[in-house]
Amino acid sequence: MEEIASEFLRFLSSRQVEFLKGSLEPVEYETGVQVHIVSAENSNPLHNFWNSSKPRFIMEKCIPKFEENGETTEELYANESKVYLEENVGPVGLSIIKARQLLSCYILSQNPNVLRPEGDTFSVALFPLWIRCDGCDLEGIHWLGAEIAWAGVKAIGVNIYTVKCKGPATGKASFPVLEELKQQHKIRHHSSAVTAKGYAQYDLFGSAVVENTIIESQSNVYVDFSWNNVESILQPPPLTATATLKIKVGSGDPRSPVCQLYRELEFLVVLADGLRTGVTDWPEPLESKTALQLVQALIDDLKHKLDNFQNSPVKETENPKESAANDEGSIHTGFVAERSDLDFAELLWCRMWKSVTSYHNVQECLSLVIQALKTGSIQPWIHRGSNSTLSRLVQQSYDGSMDSVTLSGLVPIRMLLELGLDKMRKDYISYFLGQELATFNYLDYFLCSSVDLQEQVHRLKKLHHMLEIVVNCSAFLSLEHEHLFPLMQSLLQFYEKNPHDEEQIFSLPIRPSFISSFYQNAPPQMWRVELVSGHGQKEVKTIFQLSTKSAVEHMAFDESELHLKSVANEEGEETFYFTSIIECSQVHFV
Repeated sequence: MEEIASEFLRFLSSRQVEFLKGSLEPVEYETGVQVHIVSAENSNPLHNFWNSSKPRFIMEKCIPKFEENGETTEELYANESKVYLEENVGPVGLSIIKARQLLSCYILSQNPNVLRPEGDTFSVALFPLWIRCDGCDLEGIHWLGAEIAWAGVKAIGVNIYTVKCKGPATGKASFPVLEELKQQHKIRHHSSAVTAKGYAQYDLFGSAVVENTIIESQSNVYVDFSWNNVESILQPPPLTATATLKIKVGSGDPRSPVCQLYRELEFLVVLADGLRTGVTDWPEPLESKTALQLVQALIDDLKHKLDNFQNSPVKETENPKESAANDEGSIHTGFVAERSDLDFAELLWCRMWKSVTSYHNVQECLSLVIQALKTGSIQPWIHRGSNSTLSRLVQQSYDGSMDSVTLSGLVPIRMLLELGLDKMRKDYISYFLGQELATFNYLDYFLCSSVDLQEQVHRLKKLHHMLEIVVNCSAFLSLEHEHLFPLMQSLLQFYEKNPHDEEQIFSLPIRPSFISSFYQNAPPQMWRVELVSGHGQKEVKTIFQLSTKSAVEHMAFDESELHLKSVANEEGEETFYFTSIIECSQVHFV
C-alpha cells in the first residue's frame, strides 16, 4: 500500500507542478479515473456547498467517448447506466469503494510517519483532494474530500469531508428537526456541547417585490446572511444577522433606467471597432428622418437664432449660444437628472448617432457642419475643455482661421467617435458628481483623454457599468447615499486596476432592516446550519443545507418531477429544496 501511495503522490505532485505552469486539462490517473485541478478562477464543481479559493484536485470517472452511432469506444462503459450514456454526458462519479481507496492513498501519501519505499525521498504538500462519487451507496455519498491539517508548519492529520445530497422535497415535514440533527452530531462525534450557526441566501431580484423589473439572466442581486444561535430549520434571518449584498448587474437590460445611455454607448463601441478594423457594422437607425435632414435642421435652427440675436435687442441675462442646448439630454429616467447644458457638438452627436447608417452619411453631415462654420453662418457654443477635433474647429471659427480638414479615410469615423466620447464623459460626470458619489479626483483615471481612443472607450464602458450598478441599486432596492457611496468607492477601486467585467460580483455590507421588505416573506435560495463542537484542532462540524438547486451537479434525479414541483410552487405550494449534509471530521497522523 505504501508503494501505491508513493506513486499516487508522485502523480499528483507532477499534476500540481503542471497546473502552476498553466495546464488545466484532465489527465488519466489509471484506467477509468481522471484528475484535474480547479480554483476560484476556473470552473469549480464544489461552489454550491464549499466556499474556498484554494486550488484543489478533482478525481472522477473518465467521461466516455462516443462514436457517431452514440456507442462508447471503451468496453469499460459498455454496461453503464443510461443516465451516463447521453450524447452530452456530464461529470461522472466513481463508486464509493474506489473513492475510498483513492482517499486512503492521499492520506498515506501525506503522512510524514509512513515509511517510504527505499530511496524515495520525494515529499510534497498536495492541494486538497475531492473525489466525485456516484451516490449509489446506502448513504448516498456524492463527494469525498480530504485536506491536510496543520499545526504551524507541521502536518498533523487530514480533514475528511463527506457530502450527501437528496431531493427535491417540499414542506418542513420532509426535513429533520434541528434537535435531531444536534443529537446525531453529538452521538457521531462524542460531543456534549454543540453550537448552531445559520446562513441564508435570498435572491432579491427574484422576489415578488421586484418581479419583472429586470432580467435575471443579466443581473442578480443576492443577500447573504449569517447569524448565531439557530433555533429551527428554515428560520428567517433575524434583524441582528450580518448581511452582505452580492451584486452582479449586466448592462443593456431594456428595463434598466439607463438603457438609452447604453444604446448610445453601444454605437460608440461600433465606431471604435470600425476605427480599429476598418469595417463598421452600422446599426439600424432610431430616427425616421435621415441624418443629413436632422443635421441640416440643427444648422438652420442655429442660423435662425443667430439672426434673431443680431437683429433684436438681447436681455442681459440671455445667452443666444446657450439657447441652442435643448432638452435632448441622454439619461432619460426619474433616477438620473437630465442634462440641459448640451453644447453644439453634443447636440450634433445626439442627432447623428441615432440616424447615420453609412460612412457616406458621416462624411455628408460633417462636411455640412464644417462648411457652415467656414462661412460664419453659425457661431455655436462649445463647452470649455472639449477635446474633439470638431470642437477645436468651432473655437477656431470664432476668429475665422480654421484648420483644413480632409474628410477621407478613417477621419470622419474618428471625428464622430471623439464627439461621442466628449459628450458621454460629461453625462457620467453629471450623474456621479450630482449625486455626490465621486469627485473629479476619483474619476480622473476614467476621464483621461490623453490615452488612445480605444482605451478611452474601454474606460467609458467601465464608467457605464458602474452607473448601471448604482442606478439599479437605487431604483430597485431603494438604497440611499449612505450605501451607494461605499458601493461606488469599491467600484472605482476595482475598475482602476481591472478590465471591464460584467460577470464580477461586488459585495456591500448592509443592515438587514434596510432590505427586510425584500426577503421577509420570500423563501431563501439557500439555507444552511452549521453544527460545531470541539475547538481548534479538535473541531468537528456537521452542515445541513437546503437549496433550490442541487448542490451536486452530477446527482441524478427525475427532471419531470422537478418540473411538476415547480408548477405546484407557482400555484402557492411551499418551495421545494434539495437536502445536503456535509460531515467534517479529522484523521490524525500516527
